[in-house]
Amino acid sequence: MAAFATRSAAFLGLAAVLCVLVGEASAQQLSPSFYSRSCPNLASIVRSGMTSALQTERRMGASILRLFFHDCFVNGCDGSILLDDTSTFTGEKNAGPNANSARGFEVIDALKTQVEAACRATVSCADILALAARDGVNLLGGPTWSVPLGRKDSRTASQSAANANLPGPGSSLATLITMFDNAYYQNLVGQRGLLHSDQELFNGGSQDALVRQYSNSPSQFSADFVTAMLKMGGLLPSSGTQTEVRLNCRRPN
Repeated sequence: MAAFATRSAAFLGLAAVLCVLVGEASAQQLSPSFYSRSCPNLASIVRSGMTSALQTERRMGASILRLFFHDCFVNGCDGSILLDDTSTFTGEKNAGPNANSARGFEVIDALKTQVEAACRATVSCADILALAARDGVNLLGGPTWSVPLGRKDSRTASQSAANANLPGPGSSLATLITMFDNAYYQNLVGQRGLLHSDQELFNGGSQDALVRQYSNSPSQFSADFVTAMLKMGGLLPSSGTQTEVRLNCRRPN
């Protein structure tokens, strides 16, 4: 665990940002055992696929994690970032924060193909992405956690929403905090649910100092990182969003 904390600066930095940005999230209808009967081998299929992907390119673990992050912050964790543009909508893939930087789509495609072969029309792309992000972190030496499952896939995507809700590659920490201020406090009462790292940053603490703190305390990093991932993974599409279990992650059924 110490090795993970010291050599994976990208994960440390993202953990700090996630702890700031993610507030209380409703995990309604989500459960780690959601597919225990309908697709009992799901976890092993995704784990095996991610193992192969990281053997080919270790960087892919971080790429899939970022893909999950960028999916969840646009109308919830609904697999919308995976959709290609169609004649009826322009999606998220070529939004400013994603163009020429979001990657790993082919890995999710491969996982979906394997899952569909085992469990036809059962597991959403959004859930596959959530599991793949967890496994990518863990296979690189980071923590693991039980992923609540039961998400559905959006039937549409919005490039304008991605541009409005995702940080650009050059965004400062101050910009990140300002950008997500409303979403962050949306479901908080009296700062209930704030992590220690949140309070430190909002009190004027340095992100560099926080990263150094996490490097010196891998157990604190792991605990805060897992808490942030669970909160983020619980963000769901707004009421009324049309959803389904896509057969192909790149297009609606």
